[in-house]
Amino acid sequence: MDVWDAGILGIIQGLTEFLPVSSSGHLELGKAILGDDSLPKESLLLTVILHFATALSTIVIFRKDIADILKGLVSFQWNEQTQFSLKIIISMIPAALVGYFFESEMELLFGENLILVGFMLIFTALLLWLTDKAKATRKPVSYTNAFVIGVAQAIAILPGISRSGATIATSVLLGNDKPKAARFSFLMVIPLILGKIAKDIGSGEISTENANFMIYGIGFITAFISGLFACTWMISIVKKSKLKYFSIYCFVVGVGAIIFTQVNG
Repeated sequence: MDVWDAGILGIIQGLTEFLPVSSSGHLELGKAILGDDSLPKESLLLTVILHFATALSTIVIFRKDIADILKGLVSFQWNEQTQFSLKIIISMIPAALVGYFFESEMELLFGENLILVGFMLIFTALLLWLTDKAKATRKPVSYTNAFVIGVAQAIAILPGISRSGATIATSVLLGNDKPKAARFSFLMVIPLILGKIAKDIGSGEISTENANFMIYGIGFITAFISGLFACTWMISIVKKSKLKYFSIYCFVVGVGAIIFTQVNG
């Protein structure tokens, strides 16, 4: 992997982490197209770095929200911030359980499994199309909603299903306010990403031996900058109900991935 490959994968990660088009699916497609033959430990290190970059961009965009939540928590009162934090914790449970008990099984679904990616992108396209047709409401996310949205996030571990698309779509289809659904979707993933990064680092499977930090640095910078752009853009897209364009995109790319697999199989 060279600097250009890392930069391209960083941009893919940064954009697709927030835009409803599946970051895992596009990274698999990107690696296949670029012919990425990195060693597993090297690839894992890059993945961790790219995910940390997008988590950091989320923290930057929502820094005021996060600061308000932390201030509310340290007051040790049953306030709005405490209730929101509890909803975030509830939403994390399904994905945390899947990650803990079925991590090895889930890993088998990755590794250029482009047929699965293609069909899951088509499924994402359907979700986005339905979401775009949903009526606008002012309903906030409830505790029950938080758990159901968490289940959607757990399912979105599958490569090709957009995490942001699945969680925002589920929230909106449950009747929640669209901007609040987007805000909840982006904030709920921060603890999971940071927890996964800590787990990967603590596992000892990541190797920095012979690592080219210029390559990883380029990947980090491009993922962070494109993440800032995509996160801000996505909030605006959800407010304006423009998800149908991403629905069409996911459908086209999903069909393309299936055709690409058949032609090169």
